[in-house]
Amino acid sequence: MKKLSLLSMVLLGLLFSNVLIAQTTKKETIKVWGNCGSCKKKIEKAAKLAGASSASWDSESHELAVSYAEEKSSSAKIQEAIAKVGYDTQDFTADDKVYDELPGCCQYDRKPKVTVMSETKPQ
Repeated sequence: MKKLSLLSMVLLGLLFSNVLIAQTTKKETIKVWGNCGSCKKKIEKAAKLAGASSASWDSESHELAVSYAEEKSSSAKIQEAIAKVGYDTQDFTADDKVYDELPGCCQYDRKPKVTVMSETKPQ
């Protein structure tokens, strides 16, 4: 009887541990503009605060390798957090005021802004 009880407890434990581990982890590479080691720290910290379980930014390629649980975060959430600290990403542009407050070594050549013009119909 003790063996049966112990076996059922182990099986229940395995069942619940699988449910907890079942979160889908997504790995992604995101383009993030920046220059130096100070940028690296700020970019990685912002990504982690936005839900990334790991974040590693390369200053040469300007690529941020992130992994995150899809249930807790998203690429958009991570990119928005990075833009809020002054760094342009592939999908978000940092506010000019925040960018201007970055130290001189962190100010990079910004990606061109895209202007969408509406088409007017001739009358």
